[in-house]
Amino acid sequence: MLTVQQPLSKLKILSFKGVQMRTFHITWLTFFFCFFAWFGIAPLMPLVSEQLHLTKAQKGNIGIASVSATIIARLIIGRLVDRWGPRKTYTLLLLLSAIPVLLIGLSNSYISFLLFRLSIGIIGASFVITQYHTSVMFAPNVKGSANAVAGGWGNTGGGATQILMPLIAAGFVGLGWVSTANSWRLAMMVPGTILFIMAFVYYRYTKDTPAGNFDEITVPVKTKKQNTLLLAAKDYRTWILTIAYAACFGVEITVDNYAATFFHEEYKATLIMAGLLASIFGWLNLFARALGGIFSDKIGSRFGFDGKVSFLAILLLLEGLSIIWFAKSGGLVLAIVLMFVFGLCLKMANGATYSIVPFINPEAVGGVAGIVGAGGNIGAMLIGFLFKSMPYTDAFYYLGFVVLFVGLLIVLSKLKFRISGKNYSYQSNTAKAI
Repeated sequence: MLTVQQPLSKLKILSFKGVQMRTFHITWLTFFFCFFAWFGIAPLMPLVSEQLHLTKAQKGNIGIASVSATIIARLIIGRLVDRWGPRKTYTLLLLLSAIPVLLIGLSNSYISFLLFRLSIGIIGASFVITQYHTSVMFAPNVKGSANAVAGGWGNTGGGATQILMPLIAAGFVGLGWVSTANSWRLAMMVPGTILFIMAFVYYRYTKDTPAGNFDEITVPVKTKKQNTLLLAAKDYRTWILTIAYAACFGVEITVDNYAATFFHEEYKATLIMAGLLASIFGWLNLFARALGGIFSDKIGSRFGFDGKVSFLAILLLLEGLSIIWFAKSGGLVLAIVLMFVFGLCLKMANGATYSIVPFINPEAVGGVAGIVGAGGNIGAMLIGFLFKSMPYTDAFYYLGFVVLFVGLLIVLSKLKFRISGKNYSYQSNTAKAI
């Protein structure tokens, strides 16, 4: 007989006991490797650029392509995860994503590399499933914290890849298996193989909900019959969060794409050193996104959802100001410090955004997560055009003002974030109207 378990009301980070915590740890670890694979080629772009003779405009197009496919993928995955459940959806996504990651090493021209980079972008939809899965495993009082920790630890894959991929490539050269010029091709086999492994782990060891898989329970039936994407799209709050996420996560994946190249070209750092410097930004996810979610939960418990929105706006304002200063730093040491500052604000804003997402419409969590998540990639795509058209220092400067404007927009809108016209208690395992 199936033992029905409830969402946890406490996030026990060091525990692996129970389907909730087991799923939590597998989910963030899987997302880590998805991010690792998604941006695995980024720190190796100087090698790719030299071998394929890429122009600045072509590198800009590649950066845009890397985030473009994610937009559509996140919308589709948001709908599928509501219908099929996170377990089957994640497994399918991992299997499909592993193919272009493994095959990108076969590229021999700008066009073929561009197409593979575009295809790899679908792996960014993994974020939607990660947020959905943690949302259903935890009670309202810790949803924001659980989402932020899982997303943050997963996003550290973007920092790990900046350090590890150059070292993996150098390791293959040291073993005599490949030349330096071709080392990026063999190095990409590593994250591709890991994705296949994680597909098996996810399918075998996770459950869709605390009560069991969608096939075993009847709870999701109502959700399956509704167009959850449409439900999410009809709510103006979804679109406000979409704009906010474009201004934080959109900036994050832009930095993941360009940071190593920026330090390599602007400050003449070596390939490994540039990757190391860029990784500082990624490693902030170990704690920064989690802090955003945890503080947002605490503020929400005292000031309600208006307080959560105000907290998000403040983070965006600080992010915008620090990016402007970063662009005008003029020196390597100050640039590193300011990258840390705006990275901290940005990643906390990521966590604060998704601490609100699960409450917009409990019947369309995947739909809301998909649209908001796609907003992050739309932001990254638009920012990519900015970086393509001007020097990186100028692009960062104008980007700071854009983020600042979004923060001001949210402040001036004076949003009233009510859930179906009501507030919700954070004190129980289920959302209870008060």
